[in-house]
Amino acid sequence: MSDKEMYIQRGFSSRVGFGSRPALLVIDFIKGFTDASCPLGSNLDAEVEATARLLDAFRTGSLPVHFTTTAYDDAMVSAGVFVRKVPSLAQLKPGSPWIEIDERLAPRPGEVVWTKQYASAFFGTSLAAAMTAQRVDTVVVAGCTTSGCVRASAVDSCQHGFRTIVARDCVGDRSAAAHESNLNDLDAKYADVVPLEEIIKAIAG
Repeated sequence: MSDKEMYIQRGFSSRVGFGSRPALLVIDFIKGFTDASCPLGSNLDAEVEATARLLDAFRTGSLPVHFTTTAYDDAMVSAGVFVRKVPSLAQLKPGSPWIEIDERLAPRPGEVVWTKQYASAFFGTSLAAAMTAQRVDTVVVAGCTTSGCVRASAVDSCQHGFRTIVARDCVGDRSAAAHESNLNDLDAKYADVVPLEEIIKAIAG
């Protein structure tokens, strides 16, 4: 029996589906993560290109779009003990090009860029309150990394009461094994992991 079959047999992996008011959350597709010359980066070209298509669908539908970046003060006080675990986070300082959203996904007026210090887009930000004010009931997640900020944000999205959809083609990780493992676990417990084309069709409908 596969893990997926085991989960289904035991009452996991049901579908939450789309509600009536989806928002797109693009997590940390910043230059520091999409440029492999940065210690934090990797090749995420395919995922960025897929996310550009997803962005077009949301913008065409005049639906809410939110981005996140990660940045710390010069003294790294706001990084707490996290920077002890990941010293490369010190690359993400104010004024550095590494904290800028990848230009292939450049935010437009009215699309908020939330600055965070930890994995979840919801932790220490007003993202949930802003989405509630926009009457959002479904959060579609794109970005990186699958095993880190994407996973933490998807779990928190569920915990804030949003239907949560992870766009399979639009999330990436430095580790292929961690990527697949976390997608499988998210799909079993916290979110629907859905192909890009299916999401675009749902948005258009």
